[in-house]
Amino acid sequence: YSTDFEVHRNWLAITHNLPLSQWYYEATSEWTLDYPPFFAWFEYALSHIAKYFDPQMLVVENLNYTSRATVFFQRLSVIFTDTLFIYAVHECCRCVNGKRAAKDILEKPTFILAVLLLWNFGLLIVDHIHFQYNGFLFGLMLLSVARLCQKRYLEGALLFAVLLHFKHIYVYVAPAYGIYLLRSYCFTANNADGSLKWRSFSFLHVTLLGLIVCLVSALSLGPFLVLGQLPQVISRLFPFKRGLCHAYWAPNFWALYNAMDKALTILGLKCNFLDGTKIPKASMTGGLVQEFQHTVLPSVTPLATLICTFIAILPSVFCLWFKPQGPRGFLQCLVLCALSSFMFGWHVHEKAILLAILPLSLLSIQRAKDAGIYLILATTGHFSLFPLLFTPPELPIKILLMLLFTVYSFSSLKSLFRREKPLLNWLETIYLIQLVPLEIFCEIIFPLTPWKQQFPFVPLLLTSVYCALGITYAWLKLYISVLTERTSVRQKAE
Repeated sequence: YSTDFEVHRNWLAITHNLPLSQWYYEATSEWTLDYPPFFAWFEYALSHIAKYFDPQMLVVENLNYTSRATVFFQRLSVIFTDTLFIYAVHECCRCVNGKRAAKDILEKPTFILAVLLLWNFGLLIVDHIHFQYNGFLFGLMLLSVARLCQKRYLEGALLFAVLLHFKHIYVYVAPAYGIYLLRSYCFTANNADGSLKWRSFSFLHVTLLGLIVCLVSALSLGPFLVLGQLPQVISRLFPFKRGLCHAYWAPNFWALYNAMDKALTILGLKCNFLDGTKIPKASMTGGLVQEFQHTVLPSVTPLATLICTFIAILPSVFCLWFKPQGPRGFLQCLVLCALSSFMFGWHVHEKAILLAILPLSLLSIQRAKDAGIYLILATTGHFSLFPLLFTPPELPIKILLMLLFTVYSFSSLKSLFRREKPLLNWLETIYLIQLVPLEIFCEIIFPLTPWKQQFPFVPLLLTSVYCALGITYAWLKLYISVLTERTSVRQKAE
């Protein structure tokens, strides 16, 4: 079983047995509570059902407790909470423009979108094999997106505010929500050229949004503020001492940066530019969650990643403000904010790529360009999740599920845009095909070589770096596409 079973079992035990004042101080297990208070209350509610399955799972001291009843309850809780995700997908499908002609239901954009979301390979393995509650959380996000597309702005704002206090990783896309609500809800009218009509600014609407944010935050953080524990809660939510990268490097810019530092270190040692006795062994490739220093390139600080992320999301936010283009512009900004934060954030988890892949699904059925970018990002991003399932029995399962989803994605989107040019060019096709020999080498050939004992991190490094190239390419291509589209709209308006 993955460590996440023990993580959530421990959180069930903490919230069930300990008073509120001890939730964010308890450290019997290494898997301390590090999600926002709403998720802690969610675990508390589940714990009152869990006691009827196996009360021993709720004992804090029962570390690594995995009875059949415990695992069954945890699996069942994920399936049950996924009903919110199913409803959110239904609402998103209602927002899709269904004007594109289709001969049968299998070619309808709404059907394709439903399958891309409900059968998403990454979400399936992360939640139902690896074990987490991402479906429930993404359900909240997609439902908030649907409400904004339906111009039910206060409902969308409320859902997103609640989501932030369930899992703070969604702060990555908060700029897109903030700008879109300000631009579309607080300014009630535009000029003929699409620019702001400043006199239409509504203080009432701003006040309502502010009240929603303040009330949700007070409900979540208020008890800990009263107890004087807010600094402790924040320190648990943002543990900067965990280091720049996760134990398995997320396939982002910092994976490429780390690989470059490693390559320069090896080159420096061979050319006698560096002293081997002063270089720590496997400082970045030991598979540990910790702080480390780069050898040749400058070491990266949390502030540096924050600045890089801010610069990366700035153009998308400007585009949304000056040329909003309605829900489509909001979705583009949301995906770019998610991808930019994934590319440059501090201690990013590989699973965070789903934060960009799922909303990009909504764009993929609208235009051929977006469909091509989706295929690159989804294929590469999903492949980068393979190391999460590392046991031999899981190998055929993950390969089969990935193949089924990928084949459907390519065939359905190709059929949807069959009258347009190919979704991928020859270079993009070659890049994706090379994932096959990479998987064969990492999962089959490398474990049989003597290098496995000496260099166990090599398969992870190769997977991370190769996928980082594809994700970086998709990010840049989407950015260029958005900027080009906005420029074209502006020229037509003039």
